[in-house]
Amino acid sequence: MTRRIKAWLTDMDGVLIHEDVALPGAAAFVDALHAAGRRYLVLTNNSMFTTDVLSARLRAMGIDLPPEAIWTSALATAQFLRDQMPGGSAYVIGEDGLLAALDEVGCTITAQDPDFVVLGETRTYSFDAITQAVRLIQRGARFIATNPDVTGPSADGDLPATGAVAAMIRTATGRAPYFVGKPNPVMIRSALNRIDAHSEYTAMVGDRMDTDVVAGIEAGLRTFLVLSGSTRREDVERFPFRPSEILDSVVDLVERVG
Repeated sequence: MTRRIKAWLTDMDGVLIHEDVALPGAAAFVDALHAAGRRYLVLTNNSMFTTDVLSARLRAMGIDLPPEAIWTSALATAQFLRDQMPGGSAYVIGEDGLLAALDEVGCTITAQDPDFVVLGETRTYSFDAITQAVRLIQRGARFIATNPDVTGPSADGDLPATGAVAAMIRTATGRAPYFVGKPNPVMIRSALNRIDAHSEYTAMVGDRMDTDVVAGIEAGLRTFLVLSGSTRREDVERFPFRPSEILDSVVDLVERVG
């Protein structure tokens, strides 16, 4: 608990932003990381957008975050597939963020006997595409999903997300997907490798016990739970593990970054 924090990983939604609005202290926290010269990455399970798009959206909210400081489940998934099978192929259900990430690592996108079926986030899940995924998995394609989140936020309420559609495909095929995004520590370790940081001196900041905090704990990081997102203080008692600290928001971390 007294070890010095030299690098930071932080969730995006519920920590820095909510919908398209910056949360209190978010810009100051990122600015403090820059000023102190800390290595850091902002993590998100959302696989829809490229880092360029996410950076532009954050900039419009007043948060100066370069694309290279963002690590998405799409990027982590692409790296995982490259490590598992360099030059492999995949049938993909997802948006530009996932397609661009897979293309960057040399993965061939195809519906003809792919090595993998990769399921990501989209606002236009197609019954035909899901049916194709089911049939390809039944023929032997490995089933990968970017993240296990069953719902995603919108202005009108929750939307079904990757985890919910993955459950449908799992039921139809009897094949469980491998989820790369949080809480899988694979995503955390890939982020650590990207910024050349050691777990012993890195902290994870998140708003969810079941993804951010548990992933940080399993990867050996110090964990900060902020109450600016989906978790209330009383919710913590439902879990068999605890974060290192519970804070109201990233406002409480600005002075501690240096």
